[in-house]
Amino acid sequence: MLRKKTTGTARRAGIQSTSTKGAIDRRTFLRGSGLTIGGLTAIAATGGTVTAANAQEAMAGAVETIKSVCTHCSVGCTVLAEVDNGVWVGQEPAWDSPFNLGAHCAKGAAVREHAHGERRLRYPMKRENGEWVRISWEQAIDEIGDGMMNIREESGPDSVYWLGSAKHNNEQAYLFRKFAAYWGTNNVDHQARICHSTTVAGVANTWGYGAMTNSYNDMHLSKAIFIIGGNPAEAHPVSLQHILKAKEQNNAPLIVCDPRFTRTAAHADEFVRFRPGSDVPLVWGILWHIFENSWEDTEFIRTRVWGMDQIREEVARWTPDEVERVTGVPGEQLRRVAFTLANNRPGTVVWCMGGTQHTTGNNNTRAYCVLQLALGNMGTSGGGTNIFRGHDNVQGATDLGVLSHTLPGYYGLAEGSWKHWSRVWNEDYDWLQGQFESKDMMESTGIPVSRWIDGVLEDPENMDQPNKVRAMVLWGHAPNSQTRMKEMKTAMEELDMLVVVDPYPTVSAVLHDRTDGVYLLPACTQFETRGSVTASNRSLQWRDKVVEPLFESLPDHVIMAKFANKFGWADKFFRNIEMEDDETPNIESITREFNNGMWTVGYTGQSPERIKLHMANQHTFDKTTLQAIGGPADGDYYGMPWPCWGTPEMNHPGTPNLYDMSKPVSKGGLTFRARFGVERDGDNLLAEGVYSAGSEITDGYPEFTYQMLIDLGWDSDLTDAEKRVIGHIAGVEGMTSDVGQSDDGADEEVGEAGMSPFPSDYDGRVSGINWKTDLSGGIQRVAIKHECAPFGNAKARAVVWTFPDPVPIHREPLYSNRRDLVADYPTYEDRKFYRLPTLYASIQKNDFSEEYPIILTSGRLVEYEGGGDETRSNPWLAELQQDMFVEINPRDANNLGVRDGTQVWVEGPEGGKVKVMAMVTERVGAGVAFMPFHFGGHFEGEDLRGKYPDGADPYVLGESTNTAQTYGYDSVTQMQETKATLCKIWTA
Repeated sequence: MLRKKTTGTARRAGIQSTSTKGAIDRRTFLRGSGLTIGGLTAIAATGGTVTAANAQEAMAGAVETIKSVCTHCSVGCTVLAEVDNGVWVGQEPAWDSPFNLGAHCAKGAAVREHAHGERRLRYPMKRENGEWVRISWEQAIDEIGDGMMNIREESGPDSVYWLGSAKHNNEQAYLFRKFAAYWGTNNVDHQARICHSTTVAGVANTWGYGAMTNSYNDMHLSKAIFIIGGNPAEAHPVSLQHILKAKEQNNAPLIVCDPRFTRTAAHADEFVRFRPGSDVPLVWGILWHIFENSWEDTEFIRTRVWGMDQIREEVARWTPDEVERVTGVPGEQLRRVAFTLANNRPGTVVWCMGGTQHTTGNNNTRAYCVLQLALGNMGTSGGGTNIFRGHDNVQGATDLGVLSHTLPGYYGLAEGSWKHWSRVWNEDYDWLQGQFESKDMMESTGIPVSRWIDGVLEDPENMDQPNKVRAMVLWGHAPNSQTRMKEMKTAMEELDMLVVVDPYPTVSAVLHDRTDGVYLLPACTQFETRGSVTASNRSLQWRDKVVEPLFESLPDHVIMAKFANKFGWADKFFRNIEMEDDETPNIESITREFNNGMWTVGYTGQSPERIKLHMANQHTFDKTTLQAIGGPADGDYYGMPWPCWGTPEMNHPGTPNLYDMSKPVSKGGLTFRARFGVERDGDNLLAEGVYSAGSEITDGYPEFTYQMLIDLGWDSDLTDAEKRVIGHIAGVEGMTSDVGQSDDGADEEVGEAGMSPFPSDYDGRVSGINWKTDLSGGIQRVAIKHECAPFGNAKARAVVWTFPDPVPIHREPLYSNRRDLVADYPTYEDRKFYRLPTLYASIQKNDFSEEYPIILTSGRLVEYEGGGDETRSNPWLAELQQDMFVEINPRDANNLGVRDGTQVWVEGPEGGKVKVMAMVTERVGAGVAFMPFHFGGHFEGEDLRGKYPDGADPYVLGESTNTAQTYGYDSVTQMQETKATLCKIWTA
């Protein structure tokens, strides 16, 4: 076998300057000299001459190169924008970026058009008497603001829904969640609800944090790669180079489990085609062979895992015969998969929305985690769960709390969490509480974005909020990415007001038949502002502004400031944030504010200066470990992947691989988090005799509190300034937080001779302050000084006793054509959570399988992203894929009389139907149909192009698969079901 051995880093030749200041490439030399290829040809044709030009002259006249980050998927590819006199004239991929290594996918290569696109919204507009009318920003803010305040007065703050975005940078996402809090509602959410909320819930409740544990680059060290419900070749194309590097240099087998033979599956050593919605039986079928042959890592399980015995009991039921009956996969193939994983460790598990978007999505994600725990593949390079996020900042927006059930940093909605953020904001807690309908509503999870239409349509008698949603703000969100679009159309038409804030109009502008009450506000793209963005691996990168805002568009944070001024609390809202003018918050100042509060996930050490330093010195970071080798960021991991503990002054390097105990905590190591208590049913939940390198506690331990420091005798390591802050938080009389430092600005440690600032009768109020609420960072600093993880050292739990299914079990989809399995593996009983009744058994009891016999699933295309409005408005991408389609297996097509390329109707059992082109292909198995979810602008056969504002209609329109998709929501997070419903197909 021929195997290429290289560093894996692409290189290209440059023209060396005669000075020592560096190199310029041929393109830059020619442009700087005014000699493009076309220019040279023209001169030759006219008989002209060329005077000599040296490299230094070329550089002086060269265009400016500005670094930004691609605004599509979560890989975090660096874009080098070439700007000439304020005009973005060209772009290149960054060769120094550890993530993209000089590569771009089609979408990344075309992002310049996203900013300069001709189909953008150019000025504010409103729908008036059925026509789009241009208005000023002042009129828009006044009319929208007045309408919202009237709704608030009549129906309460929860009647306005603030839907945020995974397209915002971190600073804007944080500001948006804070904005909703100041308005007085938890009816706020973003795209993560419908892409990876089941990941966050399942993973966080297994070992502590709900994020990708390793990185794309770390997969270079994997000895096996197991992908389930993911298609990186199309959804995250640049990531594939990291996967293929492991195949090339490690001979790592690639196992792809998917109902559809994808472009990723084409690279697989083993392709496992299984029935949609049967992920848990598939994984348990693999584990059955692992347990049967004693291939599990018994020592890892003994010391670092709780509940595996209960998993064994469930897995024992999934014999090869039963797994094949439910999944369609032969037992011998799964034995081969199990053998491959057991003999090629460490291996990594990758999943995406194919695994998450189910009524049992949380069960699926936990099953994937349990597989890795059984194999001992956690907390090691080359292992982990590499969960590919879908949007460029969906990880950051989730971390920053744009969710209906948390505050920034995954702080919950309990009183203590609100008081923590009130302290960060220097806000009066009682005033903030007064902005809400009540204290109960302040501490109640809001309606998730997946269910906003029910917030409009449901009878208030059945909801846990006083009134319906009357105004909807879709701020950077494509509604065609959501299911039940027929009901969405009705909901949009029942609203008092619909506000769309986006660079492009989105399907929100045309889905409904409203003649008024709709506003389109042109937001900038991310290339017209600056700020940080978090890649899927938890690394923070900085986008510099490429160009000034085009047309009349405004940055999202400026629009928020306009509304804050209108609502009368801008002075409070921005009290800690520097303003560049009356309505322009300073981005770096916003970064520093969330640095002051996000202790839970370690978003505290990445100051703007440190993030920018990494971006400027990308070339110094190792392309596999992500650690800087020398240079100004020596020892840091690229982007300081969270948790980056303590204050920026601590210089924590970031955490490249979560739960890796081979490194000291101060150098990026970690244990499993102790967030579930210390004991369960008499069993120890803390780690057994294992600990991170250098830890002074050589066993498991709980999370750190001030009392724990006292018990360990480490409280004397705190400075006077840190103790003052801790005392202030605890409400000890006379304590002030000052600036968190001693008078001379130095963090002097208090030894035996130091005077404690606490009164002798502080009666334990201080002792309960923990690592999450200590705004001084002192508790974290002291824990890490002794090489302990601030969040403790516990076992991962394979059983989540707080979930509807503590042990992940199989439940048939609500719309299943296997009625024999519905009887054996029924869904949940109907229940109420997230303020709304949620249906399960009452739907599944109906048999739709005779009329709707084909399983319908959906997914991504390489050409488009999300709802597709911006990418379908890009001529370079629109040219590549011009038709919405449905993939049908040849057997089904022949039985239905459908020919390839003909128009067909696809209808779901709730009556929604779409007219699309048939693609007859063996990519899908018999009985399964697939549609991409990026299209919009057609509705049940009607072309809606004429309803867009003039010049703002995307080049490519098409039906949305979600018009035919049906009801169904995860039992923990309300994730929508898009991967396993039913349909019928006939020729149009």
